Amino acid sequence: MTLELRSIEQFYAQSHTLWDVSFTLAAERCTCLMGRNGVGKTTLLKTVMGLVPAASGSAQFAGVELLGKRPEARAKLGIGYVPQGREIFPQLTVEENLELGLPVRRDRARRVPEEIYALFPVLKAMRHRRGGDLSGGQQQQLAIGRALVLEPKLLILDEPAEGIQPNIVAEIGQLIQRLCRELRLTVLLVEQKLRFVRQYADDFIILDKGRVVASGELPQLTDELVASHLVV
Repeated sequence: MTLELRSIEQFYAQSHTLWDVSFTLAAERCTCLMGRNGVGKTTLLKTVMGLVPAASGSAQFAGVELLGKRPEARAKLGIGYVPQGREIFPQLTVEENLELGLPVRRDRARRVPEEIYALFPVLKAMRHRRGGDLSGGQQQQLAIGRALVLEPKLLILDEPAEGIQPNIVAEIGQLIQRLCRELRLTVLLVEQKLRFVRQYADDFIILDKGRVVASGELPQLTDELVASHLVV
């Protein structure tokens, strides 16, 4: 299953933030959405998830139009979302945070599936601890695990490596590759760390001032593109 955007326009008050954004994600691959701060990357993710409205255009997932649907309806279609900053519930236990995704599952499971704990052994060991007591890297794993409880076919990650210790960053990168190659998920990733992108992503899309200015497979991410659109 894949995501197809066509001519997405979005405004904040009088500010035109997304301009004619169109692309189709390659299925079962990791695509990195790149760009300098403030160019509209997070806004685009929130538009896909229904957290901010699009002014016009089309966003289809597996042939179903997303625009006009509530965020929870988009999740039920098979889209998992890990926002920037993780947004776990610090007073709930690890297990309670994970259980929040259970109502969306098609199998109506009442317990966190063991495959989630197999992906994140640290979460199983800490399942009775409060989310707020975990380290930043552990909280990021919890946020990703919570999204995976939904059984998504598309996983959207907003800067999952931000503020995370290097060993956990590597684990997250390896997990992304495994989700695509073994579990056949499609991943849309916002990430500014070029080294991380080159190591773990398959494709890229560059936004500049709310417009798509370049896209392709990772080998096509040239030094010229990096200098023109990514270097601060």
